[in-house]
Amino acid sequence: MQIDPATHLLQGADYVPSPNMDDRPEGTDINLLVIHSISLPPGEYGGDSIEKLFTNSLPADGHPYFQQIHQLQVSAHVLIRRDGSIVQFVPFDKRAWHAGESCYQGQQRCNDFSIGIEMEGTDTDAFEQSQYLTLVALVKTLCEHYPSITRQRIAGHSDIAPDRKTDPGSGFDWNKLSTLLA
Repeated sequence: MQIDPATHLLQGADYVPSPNMDDRPEGTDINLLVIHSISLPPGEYGGDSIEKLFTNSLPADGHPYFQQIHQLQVSAHVLIRRDGSIVQFVPFDKRAWHAGESCYQGQQRCNDFSIGIEMEGTDTDAFEQSQYLTLVALVKTLCEHYPSITRQRIAGHSDIAPDRKTDPGSGFDWNKLSTLLA
């Protein structure tokens, strides 16, 4: 796995550009990975609903749940699907709109200095082995490309926005990730 230094895109990943991004503040040091979970509709896997959400094209009438979220302008840098494949939405050097109001170790506005990684899943369903293997390869690649990111600077969305978010939830095995990264 490699990142193109000119485009900050992951080579070999599907690239679906999201408009929900902007420049990071000048001089920002990218030093945090934030793990999320998402499935659309909730609890259903596959399809292109996540891509549609992140590209502002989710139809409000596509599912009753979509009526609540179709107007959101959100994104993440990448999505790791259940089969381990990766879709990239935002170049890593840009600010994706994934964390919202957030704080990590006293530092506010985590979108400014983090990379958002969505895992296709729910807060309670176990994630697939293929997802962990892809995540480990991605973490190692990101740590190599952005030296301020260390294996100790990986947090869940629930860690940076505990009053608002619960993902990636109990279905995500932090010990497994740690073991595979060792």
